[in-house]
Amino acid sequence: MVQPVRALIAVVSALFVASCGQNSGETPPVQEPSSMNSTPAFAAAADIDPPNVEKRPVEITQHGVTRTDNYAWLRDEEWQQVLRDPSTLDDDIRVALEAENEYYKAVTDDLESLRETLFAEMRGRIKEDDSSVPQPDGPWAYWTRFREGGEYPIFVRSPRDGGDEQVIYDGDEESEGSEFFSIGSVDHSPNHELAAVAVDRLGSEYYTITVRNIESGDALSDVIESADGGGATWDANSEGFFYVERDDNQRPVRVKYHALGADPANDPVIYEEADSGFFLGVSKSQSGRFVFIYASSQITSEVRAIPAAEPLTAPLLIAARENGVEYDVDHHGDDFIIRTNADGAVDFKLVKAPISSPGRENWTDWVPHEAGTYIAGFIPFQDYFVRYERSDALPRIVVSDYEGASHNIAFDEAAYSLGLRSGYEFDTTTMRFSYESPSTPDQTFDYDMASRERTLLKTLEVPSGHDPARYVVERIDAEAADGAKIPVMVLRLKSTPVDGSAPALLYGYGSYGATIPDSFSTSVLSLVDRGMIYALAHIRGGAAKGRQWYLDGKLDKKMNTFTDFAAAAEALIDRKYTSQKKIVIYGGSAGGLLVGATVNLRPELFAGVIAAVPFVDVITTISDADLPLTPPEWEEWGNPITSAEQYGWIAEYSPYDNIRGTDYPPIMATAGLTDYRVTYWEPAKWIARLRDDARGGPFVLRINMDAGHGGSAARFERLEERAHLYAFALKAVGLEDAEPEK
Repeated sequence: MVQPVRALIAVVSALFVASCGQNSGETPPVQEPSSMNSTPAFAAAADIDPPNVEKRPVEITQHGVTRTDNYAWLRDEEWQQVLRDPSTLDDDIRVALEAENEYYKAVTDDLESLRETLFAEMRGRIKEDDSSVPQPDGPWAYWTRFREGGEYPIFVRSPRDGGDEQVIYDGDEESEGSEFFSIGSVDHSPNHELAAVAVDRLGSEYYTITVRNIESGDALSDVIESADGGGATWDANSEGFFYVERDDNQRPVRVKYHALGADPANDPVIYEEADSGFFLGVSKSQSGRFVFIYASSQITSEVRAIPAAEPLTAPLLIAARENGVEYDVDHHGDDFIIRTNADGAVDFKLVKAPISSPGRENWTDWVPHEAGTYIAGFIPFQDYFVRYERSDALPRIVVSDYEGASHNIAFDEAAYSLGLRSGYEFDTTTMRFSYESPSTPDQTFDYDMASRERTLLKTLEVPSGHDPARYVVERIDAEAADGAKIPVMVLRLKSTPVDGSAPALLYGYGSYGATIPDSFSTSVLSLVDRGMIYALAHIRGGAAKGRQWYLDGKLDKKMNTFTDFAAAAEALIDRKYTSQKKIVIYGGSAGGLLVGATVNLRPELFAGVIAAVPFVDVITTISDADLPLTPPEWEEWGNPITSAEQYGWIAEYSPYDNIRGTDYPPIMATAGLTDYRVTYWEPAKWIARLRDDARGGPFVLRINMDAGHGGSAARFERLEERAHLYAFALKAVGLEDAEPEK
């Protein structure tokens, strides 16, 4: 959607109804669990005692069904306070979590050397003093760069036509003394004199906004607490900015306006959302003329517009929320341009509405709906209009004028990713985009929309060397149980045999309509160079094949997501890319739900499971209306509080509630103590219960006591975290001693 980001449009979406049985479809007999067993790769773990997590049974009854949760106590009763001050964590819970970390260390102690090697390889592929391509804005050009050895970006600018660099914000210097540090945004004012900076120092995503003078570097007195990571949206006069305030339950519920120099405690509320199922966001039109306030649930949206030059004007409602109707807005001339799924436009269409009266009754179709062609985003410039589309899991950029003449920018590889960057300017013929594929490093282009000339500005440099010709990128279609064709991207070395002997890492997400791009990853090369296949499954629940692809993987159809993923694994086996018990599956957040549910369905398929901050205790979480994200989630999963039928949907796949008493592969989960998106206790409870109810393993948890959902925000610390995951994967398939092909 073309909303809250001014400098970048995330057009790549920037983490199961078959049986639970074997290939025959029959459910294997239930066996008594034995957590003392382990797979051959981790045989030594059998001699290491896992933590003895105390059982404190709690009975939960819903719709006549009673569940017993032995580990509900791992949720701190004052979890909201823990988000703001991790030192307040209950002592018993802290002891239990630290014991998990100690067990993980013991089980993977022999991988320390491999982790160091992987980290060195991944770091060697990063140009440490790299920088982005400067983005012009009036008399200045803005960009970010890193210093050699630096963990955080430095935000800088220089005169547009050349001149000395000026540092706006130095992430390395500002992070000193913080265990966790994340920069949400650095937003310069329209007059180029000030910068508003949003920073999180806990990992809980409560951001503090401060303002500084760019020329002098001096901080102003303005300090905004409990803000959203989207940061500041300046008015046209550079006299103040809009921001979103989060409440004590971490919900972005109030849009406020801060006039520079005013007491933030008195900032007027411009709009407050009363429905806990709707979250708020703020953005500015590409023209700079309007500020938009978004209220959005999973399937419904509502937008208000404010003249950017008159920030205290009462917001103009574009169109009242209508259940199931989504829309986002930008501006051109006398019209608002709106992307919407109204009137049955499943894959979205574009309409125009007059600024003077933009209600639904005045929407006029402009770019009609085309089934199977998903309009994912758009940017209106003064004389040209750009939209980002996706068809059959491949993206394209379409450039047109306002009279209807258009042309496409597309590429020929089997799988690739395109990124569309809006920039700061409106009256320009230059549009910036990026291209990459699993074997081709990211390339940044400027595209002249008038002449259609393409200028390559930068290719991502891999200091340790990278030859795309050594790799093969392929796409296969896996067949789902109902006949749907599931696109699967495959990356491998040319020298890796396709005879079933190679192991594989299969990645997926499959929720919220997010599409994981077929992009270039310097870190995954450490697996591929050791002879591992890397595969990405574009399963239902995502939107790789359009909006219907998403709708067919949510609510009562959610099981499609998990059976699609299992079908992708089977397709890799059938086509001899790999074999049964040679596949490690990997997913994060809702992708952690994906791998947790899939391993319950088909544990015999896999050699290992990596679940990063996994959403695995679905029934309990989605039944708790007090948790930050629960009310909006009912439109994604169903509401188990009010509906017995919807309770049944979730109960069928919730990983925590469907562990089977049979052999499971080794499983590694991660968590972040201040994670409000997937709270730390979900993976902690899941791992403890796996040890109770399943055989095999080992089942380990690595929890970051100083971070939230995304782990560390420091670039090299992130590589260290990735090295832990990849070392676990390599050991699970017996490649821990393999040397990478040079």
